[in-house]
Amino acid sequence: AIRKLIDEARRSSGDKDRTRLAQDAAYRFMTTMAGNRPHYEDAIRALFAHDRRRFAMLIADWPADIRDHAISLAHSDQAD
Repeated sequence: AIRKLIDEARRSSGDKDRTRLAQDAAYRFMTTMAGNRPHYEDAIRALFAHDRRRFAMLIADWPADIRDHAISLAHSDQAD
C-alpha cells in the first residue's frame, strides 16, 4: 500500500517537475545568450507564466538559433 502511494506521488509531481526543469533550463540559456536582447525581461515573465504565445511573440525578432533553442528548452517538458 505504501509503495502505491509513493508511485502515485511521483506520477503526480512528475509533470510539475518536468515543467520547472524546462523553465529553469530556458531561463539559464536565455540569461546567458540573450540577457541584453529586446524584450528579455518580458519574455522571462511570459515563460514563467506559461504564456507560450506571448513568449514566442516577444522573442520572435531574436537571432533564429537563439530563439529556436530557447523555445525548444522552454517546451521540453512536453517531450513525453
